Amino acid sequence: MAVILVIGASRGIGLELVREYAQAGWTVLATVRDAEAQARLQALGARAFLVDVLKPESVTALATALAGQQIDLAMYVAGVIRRPNARTVPTQADFDAVMHTNVLGAMQLLPQIGPIVEASGGVFAFISSSMSQIEGVDDSYSWLYRVSKTALNMAVASAQHDYPGARLITLDPGWVQTDMGGDEAPLTVQQSVSGMRQTLASVSDADKGRLLHHDGRRAKHW
Repeated sequence: MAVILVIGASRGIGLELVREYAQAGWTVLATVRDAEAQARLQALGARAFLVDVLKPESVTALATALAGQQIDLAMYVAGVIRRPNARTVPTQADFDAVMHTNVLGAMQLLPQIGPIVEASGGVFAFISSSMSQIEGVDDSYSWLYRVSKTALNMAVASAQHDYPGARLITLDPGWVQTDMGGDEAPLTVQQSVSGMRQTLASVSDADKGRLLHHDGRRAKHW
């Protein structure tokens, strides 16, 4: 039976990933930050861990708990956004919140969970964004978020060289109707996750280190 680990599954895309993969018969492992979310995932049939991705000791505890575990697909979904544009001086608090969760959290997870995924010859996908792409930038909206996701793309592309037995990718879920994306977004959570599942099933060695879109398109330029 295939096994997925969803990191950051308390709501939105992460929660829907848990629901759909569980319904598809996968063994689902997932992380959340509070007991209420843990109970919600357990009700869906997932094995849920309490993890704070910003705390190295919490990540280490997760890696220890998963030692020897088969993981065919791991997904780093945790992320935050701050919306000011480049006419606004970013505060230290906003910078830290965005960069720590979107970049540092992923970089703390990868060296500890990456070997487990590699041992299974699996895929490790990190949720990025089309807003991370440098070519064709049309405005500075949410520039801190843009910078964080571009940094995440580089972190994953460079780390791929240390995990040749795994396929590390970044994945754009599209503009989705979540707390982060807002009600005006064109994609429902279900549409985004359905597309990502199809795209993830098609990942090959040629995709290593690349940004993929939820609809299967491969980014040509960053």
